[in-house]
Amino acid sequence: MSDAIYDVIIIGGGPAGLSAAQYSARSNLKTVVLDKSQTAGALAFASRIENYPGLCSPLSGKELLDIFRKQATDFGAEYIEKQVVGTRLDDEIKEVFTMDATYRGRAVIIATGSMGRKPTIKGEAEFLGRGVSYCAICDAAFYRGKTVCVIGDSEEAVKEAGILARFAETVYLISPSKNLKVEDDYPTLKIQNLKVLRSHTVTSIEGDEIVHKVRMVDGERGESELALSGVFVYLHGSKPIVDFLGGTIELSEEECIVTNKMMESSISGVFAAGDVNCAEVRQVVIAASNGCIAALSAEKYIHHRKRHKYDWSK
Repeated sequence: MSDAIYDVIIIGGGPAGLSAAQYSARSNLKTVVLDKSQTAGALAFASRIENYPGLCSPLSGKELLDIFRKQATDFGAEYIEKQVVGTRLDDEIKEVFTMDATYRGRAVIIATGSMGRKPTIKGEAEFLGRGVSYCAICDAAFYRGKTVCVIGDSEEAVKEAGILARFAETVYLISPSKNLKVEDDYPTLKIQNLKVLRSHTVTSIEGDEIVHKVRMVDGERGESELALSGVFVYLHGSKPIVDFLGGTIELSEEECIVTNKMMESSISGVFAAGDVNCAEVRQVVIAASNGCIAALSAEKYIHHRKRHKYDWSK
């Protein structure tokens, strides 16, 4: 556990989280952004953005995110690429847990988006914790010398396959699409014990007490099966990403974080912004505005203000 206490810990590095970081850091609050991956969010997948205010020419989502991130760090926010696996939010000093560190702060802003998903592959839910995982960095060491697979085609999936390759004897990257969302010369793809299966769809995960194999189908050869010990799923959906909260915060029936108009959650000092709130309209500009409001509310909470402070330039 670090001795440092942050004023604001922001979980998530999309437009909501990075906008919150800009406003928080600019108000001289000690701010850290904990982001699972620079390429894992919905905006990072967007190939073309041209309707964001202030853009004079189209940008990719990744390019726009890079600008957001640079603005936040230029104002003094720390940006750390780590996956959050748990929280303790009820105390005055709140704790956010990653695999190798605990971050402590006076306020927390949750901006993890809504690309989570419910189990959709036959056997996925049944074998969760018994061979099925959603976190390679958490569980890779359990598969030392074994055969595992990663299901997905994103850069995040490729990165996680690279982590697993340090431990497992063989790692299969099973992509449902023909092309991965990385360049052909991406360094991870050159790892010798990593094998890529393109245009394959996993139809079931099977075993007894633990996972023993997956069944797949592809357009050319039909059905096939693959013997292995672990399955790491990196497919995306539209469900709010709140699993790391462990049910400690009020959620709606749709599993969105419930907030008021100032982004305040059911726990004092904890705020939420962006798609994790299940906004009626999902646009970058709305997520960014949510992040701004959350940061202003966090500043008000930390300094026990009666009103929000809007400008620190004077």
